[in-house]
Amino acid sequence: MNDFKDKVVYQIYPKSFMDSNGDGFGDLKGVTAKLDYLADLGVDYLWLTPFFSSPQRDNGYDVADYRAIDPRYGTMEDLEELIREADKRGIGLMLDMVFNHTSTEHAWFQRALAGEKKYQDYYIFKNGTPDNLPTNWVSKFGGPAWQYVPQLGKWYLHLFDVTQADLNWENPAVREEMADILRFWKAKGIKGFRFDVVNLISKPEVYEDDFAGDGRRFYTDGRNVHKYLKELVAAGGIDGMVTVGEMSSTSLENCIGYTAAGNHELSMCFNFHHLKVDYKNGDKWALMPADHLALKKLFQTWQEGMQAHDGWNALFWCNHDQPRAVSRFGSDTAYWKESAKMLATAIHFMRGTPYIYQGEELGMTNPHFTSIDQYRDVESLNYYNILRGEGKSEAETLDIIAQRSRDNGRTPMQWDASANAGFTTGTPWIGTADNYQTINAAAEMDDPDSVRSFYKTLVHLRKQHKVISEGKIEFLFPENADLLAYRRYGAPDGEELLVLCNLTAHEVPVTLPEGWAGTEKLLGNYTEMAAALRPYECTVLKK
Repeated sequence: MNDFKDKVVYQIYPKSFMDSNGDGFGDLKGVTAKLDYLADLGVDYLWLTPFFSSPQRDNGYDVADYRAIDPRYGTMEDLEELIREADKRGIGLMLDMVFNHTSTEHAWFQRALAGEKKYQDYYIFKNGTPDNLPTNWVSKFGGPAWQYVPQLGKWYLHLFDVTQADLNWENPAVREEMADILRFWKAKGIKGFRFDVVNLISKPEVYEDDFAGDGRRFYTDGRNVHKYLKELVAAGGIDGMVTVGEMSSTSLENCIGYTAAGNHELSMCFNFHHLKVDYKNGDKWALMPADHLALKKLFQTWQEGMQAHDGWNALFWCNHDQPRAVSRFGSDTAYWKESAKMLATAIHFMRGTPYIYQGEELGMTNPHFTSIDQYRDVESLNYYNILRGEGKSEAETLDIIAQRSRDNGRTPMQWDASANAGFTTGTPWIGTADNYQTINAAAEMDDPDSVRSFYKTLVHLRKQHKVISEGKIEFLFPENADLLAYRRYGAPDGEELLVLCNLTAHEVPVTLPEGWAGTEKLLGNYTEMAAALRPYECTVLKK
């Protein structure tokens, strides 16, 4: 179960990665065409966000058929070719399984609507009248978490969009369906799985109103979730495969349970607490500078907490739902290259498995769109209207959207300086960032000082130094908000590392801990050592 500790996962959002047929929409053949680029980077697994048949109300996270490829991404033959070609290069594919809910267009739900009792039991239906909701829970996409079906006289639960009906995991037949889907893909040669919001699958025995919140306390990390995961892993035949759970509003205690090796649940967990340190009063759409002290404390709590109990972290800054880290926590102007390298160093030397999101290794930035017409994400379009309705000016609203939109991570991968960044010969489904003529793969591939070359080194170092993949971690200077510092130690070969990261655009004085003066510099983003850490400097020392 521990052979994932020295591995690196690369996340692909296929819609924006590479378009092979000029329709402006990325596809599976596009991924296959870029496998040599990914092999050169040295990554071990590719996590692809969902490309299953879907009405695309939620970018594929509304699955209509778990065993079919959506035609806009290609065919089953295209996927089989991708698996084979990745395999030749020693790269495994990880699929993104959305098991908390299905699309309401899924055959199971359609049969439930047609009155079939068997399939009604696949979902969470409650009898009732149109004016009497089963509970007051709020959907994570806004509005009530229940939808009324007049012809059935029943409500169904949807924690997300109204077209995403929650599955009833209390039903053993549902659990067996999920395991069978895993067996199907494992037989195709898939090497790992990412499970979407999987800590929400266990709902309460009794449904009741929540007068203290939106209902999540009743179903987050629910009463049977650990039991269901153990069963799924065993029945799906995936024990020993690389698995990661996306955990919504989770706790450290539960993530220890999900990932401790002896529990046979998951290899690792994503949690998102560190990506809320720039939310004013916890509100994503209220801007404030990142609270570096809070960021450091969250890293320390999760790193040392998981370490103490044999848990394992998934390490990441970016994904398809997040703004670009270099624009968010670094500088995408004066210190673009320095801050991109510093942010990478900060997490790649931590205890856990690092994830690189497509383009992160190039230092891709937010696109800084200036008109609401440039956005495609339904959440951004909704919040544009909400923020304007609250009385915010056009300029203020667009500034908030430009910093917070999920589209920041969804602009086309920047391959070269040609039209549309080399992503498509057609019209891209969403516009590119203006800086693609300088920030792109072709420009960075052979430049030893590029952000991409730095990422390639990080991937290589993880495989070369056991202290990175297997060692312990201890955080230093906990009260210094500007300096993220930690020590890696306890490796079989006795090697130790000291990681120093200046989180700011100003100099930060640092006194090396005892025994570290004069030690070897393993990596850094400035050539010479100085008395103080320069803006966004990172230095890794070895002894």
